[in-house]
Amino acid sequence: MQVYKVFISGVFLFFFGGSYSQINGIHPISNDYQKPTDSLVLQKLEKWQDQKFGIIIHWGLYAVPGMIESWSICSEDWITRDTNSSYDEYKKWYFGLKDSLNPTKFNPEKWAEISKKAGMKYLVFTTKHHDGFCMFDTKQTDFSIAHGPFASNPKSDVLKHVFSAYRDQGFMIGAYFSKPDWHNENYWWPLYATPDRNNNYDTRKYPWRWQQFEDYTFKQIQEIATGYGGVDILWLDGGWVRPKNTIDDEVLMWGMPIPQWDQELDIAKIAKMARTNQPGMIVVDRTVQGPYENYQTPEHTIPEKRIDNPWETCMPLGNDWGYVPNNNLKSADRVIQTLVEVVAKGGNLLLGVGPKPDGTFPVDVEERLVEIGKWLDVNGEAIYGTRSMFHYQEDKVFFAQSKDEKTAYLFIPSDLALRKVTWTINLPKKGAKLIFIPTGEVIPYKILDQEVELTLSQKWLQANKNNPVWVFKFELATE
Repeated sequence: MQVYKVFISGVFLFFFGGSYSQINGIHPISNDYQKPTDSLVLQKLEKWQDQKFGIIIHWGLYAVPGMIESWSICSEDWITRDTNSSYDEYKKWYFGLKDSLNPTKFNPEKWAEISKKAGMKYLVFTTKHHDGFCMFDTKQTDFSIAHGPFASNPKSDVLKHVFSAYRDQGFMIGAYFSKPDWHNENYWWPLYATPDRNNNYDTRKYPWRWQQFEDYTFKQIQEIATGYGGVDILWLDGGWVRPKNTIDDEVLMWGMPIPQWDQELDIAKIAKMARTNQPGMIVVDRTVQGPYENYQTPEHTIPEKRIDNPWETCMPLGNDWGYVPNNNLKSADRVIQTLVEVVAKGGNLLLGVGPKPDGTFPVDVEERLVEIGKWLDVNGEAIYGTRSMFHYQEDKVFFAQSKDEKTAYLFIPSDLALRKVTWTINLPKKGAKLIFIPTGEVIPYKILDQEVELTLSQKWLQANKNNPVWVFKFELATE
């Protein structure tokens, strides 16, 4: 088998504090939010906002060679292939990986167990990425995990077993689904070349062909909504498949290839069907502002400021969403610090993990997730079920509050190495105790001229030096 290497142009860095750079394929946050009117959706959103920390799992053909997910078969100029073969030969090789994906060690119960140990509370699983390969037993195509070498395995309907395993661990369940499908001949018509991520023909000239693609998409999502138990979230990726009236200056600024022709899917019809079968389902039509973007999804980055709308930062644990050998994983400290900032600003964190082609999590990924979970085991009170405060930050110190707004949580990154910490916002109630959550220790402080001063002893600092974020709680003063 010939092995191909793919280089994705434009190396980019994302780090704690909200800084980020633009890259093709990365979704920006949409600039408008429309609150749902369905009371069941609002109830489910409220529950989802309590979860705070989730896992998104990218798994598909791209795991076999251990490369970036799907994008290598796109023909945009930011992708370079290290091969002398033609584009058609490359696509044939890539799509042929369906005959090599045979995850005989697939153990979703172990995945769910590790995710729970990490402190995660909800799942988003890739039912289908842009390459069109389905990780469920769809009846609309044989381009799926349920055909080929894994077909005879009792767990060949991967989605069924992943959802079941995570449901058994108490997770909210989300289905990632790519609206574009580069394997489907009614999206990329073989008659024409594929210049970019968009459909490659004029839908006005061939409306019947686009209608077939719409029907295909509808039927696949219907299968997910009716055949896999309770599903809480429909996470629709591929925001360039959108009606033209939603294309604004922000989308153009991010350099998304804008289609010459409308490539709209009837999301209203899809959402109605899905919610008929799954009442209250959260629909996340990413970056396509309107009634079906029930929460916003800034990718790889933390918004600069607090956002009142429901939102989540989605970012991979490594540099890539899917499995790549020797991936450079983020440290547990960095993930924890990111989670704290996200929660303080009112969001959730969705952390990406890619299983290996044999169906297991990489050992270093498992170890990193467990390490994150150890911090959440003792500090989770300040994360789960909390809400953002109007004054959520002062210098490098962050705050969150209980839903009844009576208790404040104070987050101090330990790498500040400060003996004395002061703040002038979110003052404690008169006589309130300042409690260090991991130990229950009461920490002395004083308030002078509307400024709180917390002095930490050298002995205390030494005892807690390995804790990435110190978490305290106190009763809030009432105004």
